[in-house]
Order: sequence, then C-alpha cells, then structure tokens
Amino acid sequence: MFRTGLFKNNGAKLGAGIVLVFIIAGLFAPWLSPSDPLQIHMEHKLSLPSWQYPLGTDHLGRCVLSRLIYGTRTSLYYSFIVLAIVFAISIPVGLLAGYAGGKIDHLMMRITDILLAFPSLILSLAITAMLGPSMKNLLIAFAAVWWTGYARVIRSMVLQIKERGYITAAKASGTSHVHIILRHILLNAARPILVLASMEVGTIMLSIAGLSFLGLGAQPPTPEWGIMLNDSRAYMQTEPRLMLYPGMVIMVAVLGFNLLGEGLRRSAHDFNSEGK
Repeated sequence: MFRTGLFKNNGAKLGAGIVLVFIIAGLFAPWLSPSDPLQIHMEHKLSLPSWQYPLGTDHLGRCVLSRLIYGTRTSLYYSFIVLAIVFAISIPVGLLAGYAGGKIDHLMMRITDILLAFPSLILSLAITAMLGPSMKNLLIAFAAVWWTGYARVIRSMVLQIKERGYITAAKASGTSHVHIILRHILLNAARPILVLASMEVGTIMLSIAGLSFLGLGAQPPTPEWGIMLNDSRAYMQTEPRLMLYPGMVIMVAVLGFNLLGEGLRRSAHDFNSEGK
C-alpha cells in the first residue's frame, strides 16, 4: 500500500523520475560522459556548445557536460554517505533515549539541545574551516552536527510507539528489551524514518555544493557542482551559461528529492489513516 499510494501522486512520480535519472547518470558516468571531465584543452577554452562539447567548455577547456555528469556521481555519493552517518548516530540515540527515559533520556537530550543551539550549517562551516578544506573533514563536520535534530524526531516517534498496547503486551510476556526495540519499535518507526531520509538528501546535496562553492568541501579539479559554480564566477558576465548549468542541475536534483520525499510522506500518512 505504501508503494501504491506513492505512485498515485503525480509530484511523487515526477520526483522519482528525476531521482532515477540522476542515479543512472551517477552510476554510468564513464559511459554517458562525452569526454574526460579532467582533461584540459586550453585551445578550446570557453568554447560554445558543439557536437564534441554539447554544453561547451569551461575556462580550462574541459567539457562542461562531462563535469556535470561526474558531479552527479560526486554529489550523490557524498550525500548518501552523510545521510548514512547521520542516521547511524541519530537512530541509536533516539531509540535509546525514547525507550529508556529517565536520566539517560535527560542526558542525551541536553547534549542535543546544546548542539541545536547553534545553526547546523554555520557550525558545520566552522568545524570544516578548523579541520581544513576537504570532503573528509566536511563529512566529519556534518556527522558531528546534523544528527541532533533527527535524534529528537526519532525519540518522539519512540515515545509514541512504546505507549501502544502491543508494546505493553510484549513486556508483559517477558520479551527482552532488545527484541522490543528492534522488532517492534524500530520496524514501526522505519517508514517515517525513510520519509525523513528521502527529504533530507536534497538539503545535504545543497549544503555540500554550498560549502564546496566556498572552498571548504571538494577541492579542484574534482568535478563537483559547487566547484563549477565557484570556477565560473569570474565569467558570470561574459559566459553566464557556465553558472547557469550547475545551478540548474542543483535546483532540479533538490526538487526531485523533495518531491519524492513529499510523496513518501503523503503515502505514509494515507497508509496510517487506512490502518486506523
């Protein structure tokens, strides 16, 4: 029902199609790219679109289309890594805090409150600047900061689920706490967590591109959308297309994941309504 409800929504279908296109582009980048994204051809710098270079070349004569396609691989790869790290931290913390309650819950939530007192992106920016510009340090910064909000959301889910009758029955029958957490609570929270994750990918992609644009994420000559925007700043008036292409790609990618996430959210809501 969850899957069927998703594809009743036109926006969700559009989002799923966009996401699928980007995933295919990332997976098959070597076969879809017309040229080597790192190959420099100064004799062809700032060339207009042609059969050899469908979207033209940048200031170093590199194929813009090839760099956009490989940039898809870079953005998706690091976005999913950040997402995996964030939820690898927030899910155990949220489950433990919500289920255990008491002092454990109080301690964990006070830690998250301290981190939530600072804007996540600004704190990530500060940590990355302190550690040094690189994708590795950017991942560390995101992992250290972004898990807090999701831990609180997951904790609130656990607080609702653990009050249901089947949880009480499981405790009364002598079922272990680990089994209750994994079999009953986590499985019932999986659907909203999936919705949350799908809606977060677009935000992560945008943040990675933004920090790479500032020179704190991926480093040249890596084909990455934020770097492409940064490289094209000097040519904004004479060659605005160099900024337009990566900007449009970022916009479409974020839109696709947001539409997909919204479709999953509505589908989950309809599923829960039918269950009631």
